[in-house]
Amino acid sequence: MFFSDERAQFFKPLTGKYREQVVECLRLLHERLYSAQADYGESLKRDQVLDVFSEALERAPLLDGDEDNTRFRNNREQAGWVLTLLVEHGWLKRDKDEASFQSTYPFSRTGRLFTQTLAEIDGRSVRTRHRNTRNTLNALSAFMDRGEVYDLLDAHEHSERIIADFTDIIAELEERKRELVKEVEAQQLVQQASDQFFEFMEKRFQPDVAIRMSADSVEKHRDRIRHTIEKIKRKPRAWKTLAEQELRRLAPDLVVSQDASVLFQLLDSIDTRMRNASEIMLPALRRTLQGFTRRADIIIRQLSYLHSQKHNDIVGLCQQLSELDETTYDQRLAQAGDAMASLHLGLIDPAQVRLREQRTKRLVNNRMVELDEPDTATRRELATQQLLEKAFNINGGALRDYLREALGASRRIDNRDLPVNNARDLLAMSHIIELGSADHAAAGLRLRIEPTEPIRDEHYFVHRDGFLLELELDDSAHTRSAHSATAPATRPE
Repeated sequence: MFFSDERAQFFKPLTGKYREQVVECLRLLHERLYSAQADYGESLKRDQVLDVFSEALERAPLLDGDEDNTRFRNNREQAGWVLTLLVEHGWLKRDKDEASFQSTYPFSRTGRLFTQTLAEIDGRSVRTRHRNTRNTLNALSAFMDRGEVYDLLDAHEHSERIIADFTDIIAELEERKRELVKEVEAQQLVQQASDQFFEFMEKRFQPDVAIRMSADSVEKHRDRIRHTIEKIKRKPRAWKTLAEQELRRLAPDLVVSQDASVLFQLLDSIDTRMRNASEIMLPALRRTLQGFTRRADIIIRQLSYLHSQKHNDIVGLCQQLSELDETTYDQRLAQAGDAMASLHLGLIDPAQVRLREQRTKRLVNNRMVELDEPDTATRRELATQQLLEKAFNINGGALRDYLREALGASRRIDNRDLPVNNARDLLAMSHIIELGSADHAAAGLRLRIEPTEPIRDEHYFVHRDGFLLELELDDSAHTRSAHSATAPATRPE
């Protein structure tokens, strides 16, 4: 259980009017112990911790009312109270040195994790969150080359952070959009609103978000990560067996059942996270960023308009008039009436008056719709439809060649005697009546068709029309037909 022993009231120091001061003490102590300025060679003793807390109390404000000068005489006394409070509730530990009989105050494991979150929210540390996609790819490549399961676990952890980072930046954009609206409603200062927007674009968007959407885009590395995962899955059986045994030994919590592979489970999880990041989170980030920039543009335009109209203050003018006495009020209105009552007469040149035909405005749909990639079932259906269309498609040249092969040396044939050796012949026989059209006559094939008795109960057709096909050739057509009969494979269509 989390709330047990010394953690029974773990979050009590973060309640009350001193909570902001306690948070600042934790942040400064975390910076003193774990940042680049930390001196890892020594542990902080009580006096050193009190000095850090005293410095933090000078920075942090007191909430829920005015400053209370009656409870603590100075910051040193309040720092001792904060230290005791944090030790009692499990944020800090008291370690005693048996040799020097002095106590040191390091963070507890739980206190360090929560304080790290508070320090990251403060935004003072540099964090390259856009590197997690490349870290996933690098860790997978290292696991494929060396076979160390720690690299695979690192890749799994980095892939989890990709989704979390997307969620953080989307939440940050939404929060900044609300703060921008709040500041504008409270102050209505064009310069300050513009400065806040451009400061975010220069200090936050350009170094992190822009890189995430271009150089470190998940769309850019997704195919390489998927290709690496496929290579790992195609590794020799002995190699995968050894990796599976190491994973089950080092991470027993990942074992769902004895039949399920932990190795394939981790690889599939990484692939799923990359797909979700590319298809869901990245478009959501783009929409949120677009909404943020659109809102900032609208607000800045509105404030600019209000700033330009500050000399046309109708409400202020009405307020001034309402404060005047009746005589002055009537005098002002009379002067305004005289200024507005002047008459300006102008004549219109009849030659300039023309009736122009009104043009109908053409509607242009300029919205671009992003089409999603069709799924497997849709692609299979389209491919089947194309194959069916090709299977039942026959051109005029193939139809004429089929008739010439069926006629042979004769010039007349009954459609009952047309040969059917394959599906192409059956398709051509069902379309043979089309050879009597004018298009085929223009191509040099003239047919005279004579109806006969209907044909019933055939192997392929239940009922079809019967007719005789007689070939009528003139000299030029006969020459072309003879040439095509000698070389049918080279006849142009």
